Amino acid sequence: MKYLVFVLAFACCLPVLAQQTVTMDATPPVVVRTVPKAGDTAVDPGIQQISVTFSKNMRTKNNWSWVMLSKESFPNITGAISYKPDGRTCVAPVKLEPGKTYAIWLNTDKYMGFKDTGNHPAVPYLLVFSTKKK
Repeated sequence: MKYLVFVLAFACCLPVLAQQTVTMDATPPVVVRTVPKAGDTAVDPGIQQISVTFSKNMRTKNNWSWVMLSKESFPNITGAISYKPDGRTCVAPVKLEPGKTYAIWLNTDKYMGFKDTGNHPAVPYLLVFSTKKK
């Protein structure tokens, strides 16, 4: 009986699955690179910017969401956030402290400013890293 229920449930979903064509244009952008790297525990506190690169060209006119996980773990943003000419890399100028762990959401369920040129919000990404002690 369990097998029959599974087959019926799967058969009901086939039309929906058949309609979903996966293409680069239809999928949301994802983070492909960060500087510093996620999980790095020896970041130079003297770096002056954090950058995030996405898998697709992004909307670059004030479209981003650098979101606090907590006030204590969010870096001091020292200037205007901007995109590099490649249209995929967003840069935040920062001042970091030695011996501190930073955590930054790049998009969340509530804040979805990072969007590709097709207006698809980027998949939320939590960037966490620590600076080395001086």
